[in-house]
Amino acid sequence: MAKNNVEVQVFETDFAVLLRESVTYEIKMEPKSSSKLVSVVLICIILAVSGIVYFGYFCPDQVCALTTKETGWADWTPKIPSQDNLGKPLAIHSDPVSAKISSPGLSYDDVLNENFQFDMKAHDVMVFLHIQKTGGTSFGRHLVQDLDLERPCTCHRKRKRCYCFRPNRNEVWLFSRYSTGWKCGLHADWTELTSCVDSVLDRNEGDSVKRRYFYITLLREPVSRYLSEFRHVQRGATWRNSRHICGGRPATHAELPPCYAGSTWKGVTLEEFTACPYNLANNRQTRMLADLSLVGCYNRSYMPSEAERSRVLLASAKRNLAAMAFFGLTEHQRISQYVFEETFGLRFAVPFEQHNTTLSGATRSSLDPVWLERVKSLNALDIELYDFARRLMYERFNHLKARDAQFDEHYSHLGILPSGRDFSWDFLENDE
Repeated sequence: MAKNNVEVQVFETDFAVLLRESVTYEIKMEPKSSSKLVSVVLICIILAVSGIVYFGYFCPDQVCALTTKETGWADWTPKIPSQDNLGKPLAIHSDPVSAKISSPGLSYDDVLNENFQFDMKAHDVMVFLHIQKTGGTSFGRHLVQDLDLERPCTCHRKRKRCYCFRPNRNEVWLFSRYSTGWKCGLHADWTELTSCVDSVLDRNEGDSVKRRYFYITLLREPVSRYLSEFRHVQRGATWRNSRHICGGRPATHAELPPCYAGSTWKGVTLEEFTACPYNLANNRQTRMLADLSLVGCYNRSYMPSEAERSRVLLASAKRNLAAMAFFGLTEHQRISQYVFEETFGLRFAVPFEQHNTTLSGATRSSLDPVWLERVKSLNALDIELYDFARRLMYERFNHLKARDAQFDEHYSHLGILPSGRDFSWDFLENDE
């Protein structure tokens, strides 16, 4: 059966900093006359073949590199892929100097191929990148509570923790707040997760295996998300335990000064909230989805031009979002649920709820137009990222809809399983 392609339109100039060109080296061997014995020739051939195998498969890049040329900014010229890349994230992690492009993982065609399956019995892992105030808490609960699984997650409500093991062994298939905790840091971003998840699972499971990772996240309309975070901080939230690790170390006090004195910013006014230039609420979604190493992490002297830094962050966030196996939009719950179910071949036992009345909505409706424009200006990158995400979401939705022969039945019965199963925290295993 022919595969259907989904194209993502993103300007090539936006990606000029995201990928390194592959460099191939041709080793030319001079023929050398020899009157040696046949046995000596055979030994040389065996040694040569062994060397090729070693250098090609086992020798580390740092040891076997054929050149000592240092990586410079000019080396980051991309070859733009024509498809989304799903599964394992891009090989550019938090160290752009030593990172090397390898296979970016499964393509979008591979994931949507009729033979594709998210294999819980093998080594597939779903990684949930949870951005503050996007509805991630509710979605995270859906993942551990409401999926129709061969081996459902075992949850303990008071500890807010679930054990989401594979059907055939006690290894986790879901890396999220409720299944593993904040193992890579509180609300870890893309930079932190991609450099951390694999080693954490190796340590926890006592084994180093080759896993396929499927990154998922939620995005929210930026002004509403920002105002929701403002109200949350105003009530006393801080996320002080976030590590902000990039380049192998957390951001220093000088790189990321606090916006307030004391233990919280409780009672902060919107004027104070928007006045702090180091407020991580500004363009939070773009920052958390971008590869921060491309701009020198939190060290702004690495790329003094704010315009260039913004361009690089936005391009990286778009690229990483398009490469994710799934992302949902808070304002489009039903479509998000349908896209998730069709992508992974999994079904939720409850329909996602659309909450159109929120505290941030009330705040926005009463906001002076001047302050509304101020908030939009502080979140200009997130606004562009969200517009990109919305277009991409509908492209994926329409593609999945077109290939679903029972779309009307499926879409009208989201959250209604044929078995009639119903899930609730009250029905899960009692706390020990």
